[in-house]
Amino acid sequence: MRSAAWWVVGIAAAAGLAAGAWLTRPALPSMTEPSTARPATPAAAPATLAPGDRVPAFTLPDLDGMPVQFPDRFLGRPLLINVWASWCAPCIEEMPELARFAARHADSCPQVVGLALDTHEAVLDFLGNVPVYYPIVLETPGPADASVKLGNRQGLLPYSVLIDAQGRVVRQKLGPFKAGEIEAWAGLDEEAR
Repeated sequence: MRSAAWWVVGIAAAAGLAAGAWLTRPALPSMTEPSTARPATPAAAPATLAPGDRVPAFTLPDLDGMPVQFPDRFLGRPLLINVWASWCAPCIEEMPELARFAARHADSCPQVVGLALDTHEAVLDFLGNVPVYYPIVLETPGPADASVKLGNRQGLLPYSVLIDAQGRVVRQKLGPFKAGEIEAWAGLDEEAR
């Protein structure tokens, strides 16, 4: 009888420890709300870029796995980097506008480059359905990905950065481009169109 009582006390103690651990665990972010989690230490977070700042050097693979060095590969010509993902509805909605802009200014003004925060397979599948004829590079999303290095501290998409011919930030935009908006945003006047 006495051993049965100790057994009941043991089970009750274990249940109490489990309940205490459950009640004091850190809350997990909701999958329906944007995460506000940031790197634990300020040293882990890159400085936010602002207009006039030189873009830090980084290298990403293109769709063929070949390394593309930023900003050096594009020095001498303005560059519009558009950060997107195949699962991002606003990104997909603005793709035709970016494609139109890239085709219209293929030999002049900003070179458009898509920076996909996505998997290689997902990007290839997406581009099979929605062809885009400007260069695409790939990056794995994370707290220090290329989007963050380009000033996207909120981690939201789409995010675009206009870089001058010397590799300095001119403008940044969080959110999708609307029809006809890119030329004005990129500082192109009516004559350049």
